[in-house]
Amino acid sequence: MNAQAATSAPCLVFGEALVDDFSTEQVVGGAPFNVARHLAAFMAPQLMITRVGNDAPGQAVRAEFERFAMSEAGLQLDAMEETGRVLVERSARGHRFTILPNQAYDFIDRDAALIVAEGAQPGIVYFGTLAQRSERSRTALNALLGASSSSAALRYLDLNLREGQYEERTVTRSLQATNIAKVNEEELQALFQWYFQIKPEDPALSAEEVRASCQALLQMFSLDALILTLGHRGSAYFSADGQVITHRDNPAPPFVIDTVGAGDAFSAIFLLGRMRGWPLDVTLARANEFAGAICAIPGAVPRDLGFYDQWMRKWR
Repeated sequence: MNAQAATSAPCLVFGEALVDDFSTEQVVGGAPFNVARHLAAFMAPQLMITRVGNDAPGQAVRAEFERFAMSEAGLQLDAMEETGRVLVERSARGHRFTILPNQAYDFIDRDAALIVAEGAQPGIVYFGTLAQRSERSRTALNALLGASSSSAALRYLDLNLREGQYEERTVTRSLQATNIAKVNEEELQALFQWYFQIKPEDPALSAEEVRASCQALLQMFSLDALILTLGHRGSAYFSADGQVITHRDNPAPPFVIDTVGAGDAFSAIFLLGRMRGWPLDVTLARANEFAGAICAIPGAVPRDLGFYDQWMRKWR
């Protein structure tokens, strides 16, 4: 399969930077931040636009920017609102997450974001839905997407639906504004229910029916592609021309510690492949493999930056 043209234009990553607040520690995270950190670790040009508070969690976020040599040009500081936090409770049944409202990333300033983005001239814009729950950040994102559409930048939506943190109309607008959308199985089921009235209790769709429904989504929203991640079963890539690329034979990690951040890792490597000009099938295979490797370490990103060396050597 033909390779995409490599580009030196940065990937603009918009959205939440926050801390996962455990009873014993705080870990910096947020899906967009994880994607930006992976890109930075692979020395790919990236620019994250987010907002943090003038507090200890904000200092932790800024420390991660420094550790990964990420530009702080898009890192806004809020004098009033607190840095985003997600309360995490561990139990025998797993983890319970409480995403706090009215956090700094809900108040990303539109004008400051536009100035930074204009100077960067990104080739890709990554975004999700959590940072769109508030009007101010949603307005900033819409302005960035409008500017990127006129500059022909690729717009990549990582849906990342969090319970109670989105509205259907936000999802619809996001799909209308993007070129490539990535969803997991639960999110795809939500799209089928909203747009095609296919309910979870209905008989399971056949593989051919799923494929036809995905093609209908592509046409409905004028998408170039829809990516479906399937956990340990790989992924499926549906393109507007009817092509379907599946990866189901990737080597699984020898053990799984947790699946936190696997989707973010997939997105980061998919975008890295676009920036590096890898062939599409190679990009998808590497994104699957790297996402699986993230499942074999604790947390969404490796604490040891040496983790990336093996992948740099392998993909050189």
